[in-house]
Amino acid sequence: MNAPESIPFAPDWPDADMRLLRADLPEPPVLPIDDVFSPGWAAWMKGAAVSKGAPPDYVMAALLGVCGSLIGNTRWPSPWAGWAEPPIVWSVIIGNPSAGKSPAMDAVLVPLKRVERAMREAAQSELTEWRAKAEVAKLAESAWKESVKAAIKAGDEPPARPSSADPGAEPHMPRLAVSDATVEKLAVIMAGQPRGTLMARDELAGWLGNMSRYSGGSDRPFWLEAYGGRAFSVERMGRDPVYIDRLTIGVLGGIQPDRLRSLLMKTDDDGLLARFLPVWPHPAPVKRPDAMHDEAFAENALRRLLTLNMPTDEDGHQRPWFIPFAEDARNRLDRFRQLVREREEGTDGLLLSFAGKMPGLAVRISLVIGMMEWASGEDDEPHEITASHFERAARLVAGYFWPMAKRSYADRAGNPAQRSARALAALIREAGWKQFTARDVRRKQRAHLQDMETINPALRVLETADLVKLIEVPPGPKGGAPKRLYSVNPVVHEADA
Repeated sequence: MNAPESIPFAPDWPDADMRLLRADLPEPPVLPIDDVFSPGWAAWMKGAAVSKGAPPDYVMAALLGVCGSLIGNTRWPSPWAGWAEPPIVWSVIIGNPSAGKSPAMDAVLVPLKRVERAMREAAQSELTEWRAKAEVAKLAESAWKESVKAAIKAGDEPPARPSSADPGAEPHMPRLAVSDATVEKLAVIMAGQPRGTLMARDELAGWLGNMSRYSGGSDRPFWLEAYGGRAFSVERMGRDPVYIDRLTIGVLGGIQPDRLRSLLMKTDDDGLLARFLPVWPHPAPVKRPDAMHDEAFAENALRRLLTLNMPTDEDGHQRPWFIPFAEDARNRLDRFRQLVREREEGTDGLLLSFAGKMPGLAVRISLVIGMMEWASGEDDEPHEITASHFERAARLVAGYFWPMAKRSYADRAGNPAQRSARALAALIREAGWKQFTARDVRRKQRAHLQDMETINPALRVLETADLVKLIEVPPGPKGGAPKRLYSVNPVVHEADA
């Protein structure tokens, strides 16, 4: 619906409070790369970052996402009975188009694709053999059916189905990473590849936008379960449903700051965004690489992670191998949970949701760190999570990802009225309104602005900031209540977001 007819009104505007038009962006934390990661991995990440012209933060985020997805359902960390986490992480790297997001992801995804290519070539020969057997099996099946018909007609005992009529299970083509797949397709991949997979996309904005409640995102339940490794079934039109014992899918992708800002203003908080590890460092300095980058280091490590297998339980079902915590690691986890509880005080909204995920993130990353060091040949395979594993993971989560989340989600900072006011200011700019009514706002049905209980406080905040001003329009000739129209300070449209 169009904005209301403009009413002539030219107030003298005082100096406006511009803070609601732009977030006070905190500085990014320094990545504690040498304190968290082994010497081999720290050196590799630094070298990859220089060769790609990107911050090492981006390479680290991509590496955690890829390694976590390869471990997948083969190993789960378990602090104690009743608590186990899949080791996947969802990494979102934030930056402008020239920040080097895609090259940094390629530093890890290209070796992954090389490993996958070799696996697919081996699987292709198996698939070719299976298809030949399947053709023979069809003929054997057809001949057997004819024999059964003839036996029944003659009153004889029908023959048993021959083994040649069964070609066996179709070989699965490995899919270590997908860039664009439907929920139905991902379910089929997971059914044939129970360890899990990775969704890697250059740009996550469209995918995240489709998850919004207000865009009718029907895939949200699937992805919410995919983070937790829970059982899930996908119904398929005209075909049998697909049942997955442990839906475990990592996510890796990039997003531009303005797209993230728009997304934060348009979506509600259901915990989906809180599952992501946001990484938004300063751009890397322009620098020519001064040494050759060792690409084989990561490729060999990724290949070794793929040698991990899922054990089979007494019922014949594949399951993760649960890696317990050492007692001193449990003690450190208890202290970390208390630290998180203290940080939750005075926090709400998206940051509160993120804080609630921090203990689980630290548990996940502690296993990923240990398995990475085994995969690179720098340590033995971990059969328990040590205090060192957890301490380093906790430092990364609390000292790096927590301040990075505050930086990334600054547009959602403040109390509910301030968040609604920011959302309203963004809507005014987007719609190009010079004048508007509260009813115009409600019709848009934006997050934080769905009813008058959220719209009125937002209007009061913008009035106090001298960004809008109420105009009382007298009733028309037929009477009625005066019209409440709001005029917009021109600086709202002139200021940089």
